[in-house]
Amino acid sequence: MNSDTLQILIAMTAYMAVVIGIGVVFARRANQSSEDYFLGGRSLGPWVAAMSAEASDMSGWLLMGLPGVAYWSGLADASWTAIGLAAGTYLNWLIVSKRLRRYSVKAGNSITLPEFFSNRFHEEKKVIMTISALFILVFFTVYAASCLVTCGKLFSTLFGASYVSMMILGAVFVLVYTILGGFLAESASDFMQAIVMIVALTIIVVTGTYAAGGLDAVVENAKSIPGFFQFFGISTPKVDAGGIQIVENSRPMFGEAANYSLITILSSMAWGLGYFGMPQVLLRFMAIRSEHELTDSRRIATVWVLISLTVAVFIGIVGRALYPTGLSTASEAENVFILLSTSLLPPLLAGFVMAGILAATISSSDSYLLIAASAVSKNIYQGIFKKNAGDKEVMNVSRITLLLVTAIAIFIAMDEKSVIFTIVSFAWAGFGATFGPLMLFSLFWKRINHTGAVAGMVGGGCMVFIWKLLVRPMGGAWNIYELLPAFLFSCVLIVAVSLLTAPPSEKLQAEFEEVNKNI
Repeated sequence: MNSDTLQILIAMTAYMAVVIGIGVVFARRANQSSEDYFLGGRSLGPWVAAMSAEASDMSGWLLMGLPGVAYWSGLADASWTAIGLAAGTYLNWLIVSKRLRRYSVKAGNSITLPEFFSNRFHEEKKVIMTISALFILVFFTVYAASCLVTCGKLFSTLFGASYVSMMILGAVFVLVYTILGGFLAESASDFMQAIVMIVALTIIVVTGTYAAGGLDAVVENAKSIPGFFQFFGISTPKVDAGGIQIVENSRPMFGEAANYSLITILSSMAWGLGYFGMPQVLLRFMAIRSEHELTDSRRIATVWVLISLTVAVFIGIVGRALYPTGLSTASEAENVFILLSTSLLPPLLAGFVMAGILAATISSSDSYLLIAASAVSKNIYQGIFKKNAGDKEVMNVSRITLLLVTAIAIFIAMDEKSVIFTIVSFAWAGFGATFGPLMLFSLFWKRINHTGAVAGMVGGGCMVFIWKLLVRPMGGAWNIYELLPAFLFSCVLIVAVSLLTAPPSEKLQAEFEEVNKNI
């Protein structure tokens, strides 16, 4: 290991030590009760709620996946996705947060998402709780796998070790940290990690733009590539049979610009719909100490998202100007942030900037693992099989679940050619279509009933698989991001089935009206 690599390792180790320290500090309180472990006793302030929600949401794809898309195919795909995400963030905080905070308390003081849905409809047989917990388990395992891919790519690129060993090392670190501290430690560290992420992004975009000869030089280079710097066009890298971009005379080859149609724009912007069903964000709404502080949280979250997404997209554009042939496949393109950091910064500073990727990964994976564990231990084990299980027993089951979910996520993440953006997009669609429509109708429509809720949830979740695996591969007009058709299908099912079956009880309707009074 040379001196530069050693300095990077020292900086990243120091960062990880701080994160572990946060877990130790909060471990005692986290283990007092399951409510403290899974929801932090509803004690989050507006800054921690906002920053931890966005950090846990963005994950490693903000520093690797999104810049990688911009580096590989240009401005359009990454920008329209970012625009959809920014709009979804604002609307989620604006229309969902206050109602959910209030309703989750009214509905049996719910501390998990499946528990809220179950209590919202006064379930006796816990059908919604079981189905929603299983969907959470499936999609969060996939989500956790994307974080482990990020860890593997980061450490193997930096230290020259094997991808698999580095991926497993990252998984062990995240697992230990999550078991130790629970929701409060996760939220507190996510606040710190949100700051690290945005600082890292800013340092790299400023340094990279300067190294490339300034903003004008970066823009001119982007404009020289067909479709690369357009909102309604997209570049098409010429690749060989192995998916490697062809290079001639030290220049990467591109075909003619492809059209970026209206349906493709809507498909990309549909990412924003995912927020309405994203458990790691919705839990922050439930965990804030007062609904009156949500306005401040909304402003903080929106500003953070606008800055971070804009900078992340531009990093990909800068990377193409500085290292036009440095990354030759779509998977390798996701290393553009790492390439810029290690090439342009002093090793010690590069290590701290690399901690930004680690920050993004940890802040997401601990959320994913914790929510998946709560779905099994709190909602399935205690909610269905052993209703008299105590807090200690629930938390023990939770930790066993963490081990199993991590093991499955490691198996999924074994392929080092995995594209982070692709993995995240599937899990994001799953949550958005399964829980997004159900959340909106639960909060805003008094007529929704239990049957409609089940139909919408199952239909939306299944349609994600159907569209992804069977419909989208047909191409052409069918090549739409699976979240959009699945979200709309779920909405149709909820309305149609609810109207065709008996209305909810007067007690449920009265509870709905009470929650929505004076909002």
